[in-house]
Amino acid sequence: MTSPTPDVIDLLVGVTAGSPLDLLRAERPETRLNAQRSYQALFEPAHEGDVRQDERLAIAVFVAGLHAAADISEFYASGLADKALATVAAAEVEKGRTNGPYGRYPTGPLSADDRAGLVYEVSSDSRNALGPKLAVALEHSHLLVFRPRESNAGALQKLLDAGWTTTGVVTLSQIVAFLAFQIRVVTGLKALATATAQSASA
Repeated sequence: MTSPTPDVIDLLVGVTAGSPLDLLRAERPETRLNAQRSYQALFEPAHEGDVRQDERLAIAVFVAGLHAAADISEFYASGLADKALATVAAAEVEKGRTNGPYGRYPTGPLSADDRAGLVYEVSSDSRNALGPKLAVALEHSHLLVFRPRESNAGALQKLLDAGWTTTGVVTLSQIVAFLAFQIRVVTGLKALATATAQSASA
């Protein structure tokens, strides 16, 4: 089946038809297609449901920024009609930058691996611009990226209290997980393209 929109990973990497990377990806057509379908389900849904399109994109701008994937963050920012929202999300990336994972495990054998780190909170000015629902979504996204061991019932309740539905929470989690996957693939393919080009010019 041919995707109705350009393959996003190809677009982000700069894969051209017939290139070595194109041929490499073509060796696993189902993997390629499923990655595109995941993107479309999360960012081009037939029905937005409980998570608006601008919320999806703002979360993507923020999460990609946390992963230091500036090009991918800019890609999602370009889809936001409200450029002020993209600016706020990008500004919050700078406040949320850190290294992980870290956090506290439930009391038990793993507690020996507890490690302190930034507990990110959206700034007051940005919270006013984002609104409570999106602000808490950025905070939860930061937790999933850097403190996944602290993703517990209390963390989920903060989302529900801010107006997220259980279905919306699932979508939020899927967006964060998909971006981690997408960024790894794009980074790997770019590295491979660089290595291939250097080998060819040697």
